[in-house]
Amino acid sequence: MGDAIGQMLASAVGIAISPLPLIAVVLMLATPHGRTNGIAFAAGWTASIALLTALIVAFGGGTRTSGQPASWTLWLKLALGALFLVLAWKQWQGRPREGHGARPPAWMRAVDKFTPGKSAGLAGALALANPKNLVLTVGGALSIASSGADGTGKTVAAILMVLIASACATVPLAVYLFGGARAERVLAGWKTWMADHNAAIMIVVLTVLGAKYIGDALSGLTA
Repeated sequence: MGDAIGQMLASAVGIAISPLPLIAVVLMLATPHGRTNGIAFAAGWTASIALLTALIVAFGGGTRTSGQPASWTLWLKLALGALFLVLAWKQWQGRPREGHGARPPAWMRAVDKFTPGKSAGLAGALALANPKNLVLTVGGALSIASSGADGTGKTVAAILMVLIASACATVPLAVYLFGGARAERVLAGWKTWMADHNAAIMIVVLTVLGAKYIGDALSGLTA
C-alpha cells in the first residue's frame, strides 16, 4: 500500500494546488446561488477525478509483469514526464508579462449566471478536459495500477488520491460552509494569491513532476 500511495502522491498534490478550480469555487460562492453551485462544482470535480482514476486502476491489470512494472508503463511514464516539461515550458511562454495581468476566461465573467448543472459541467471540464489535470490524473492512477500493492492497497491509494486531488474544490467549500464570518475574507485572499501566482505555481509543479516521472521511468528501464 505504501508503494502505491507514494507513487501517486506527487500527482495528487499537483492537481490539488491547481489555481483554476479554487478560483472557480470562490467566484461561485460569492454569487446569489453560491452554496448550491459551489456544492455542485465540488461534486463534479471529485466525481470526474474519481471516475478516471477508478477506470485506470480497475483495468490496469497488465501494468505489471513478473512482479515488476510492465515496460510499456515505464515508457508511458517517460512520455508523460516529457509532456509535463513541455507544458511547463508553454506555461512559461504564456505567463503574464510584468505589468500585464492575464485576461480572465469567459466562464469567469459569466459565473454569476451559472446553474448547478453548468457548475458541475465546468468542474468536469477543468478536471479532465484541461491537459495539465488530465495528464496528472492519468499519471497518478497509472502509478497506483503499476505498483506492487494488492487490491485493497490500490483501492485505498485511489481513494486517497481522489481526496487529495479534490482539495482545491472541497477545502474552499468547507471554509465557506463552516468558516463563519471570516470565511469571505479568507477565500478572497486565497483567490487573489492563486490568481497572482498561477503561472509560477504551475511552472514549478509541472517541472518537478516532469523530472520525477522521467527519473522513475529511466530507473525502471535501466534496472
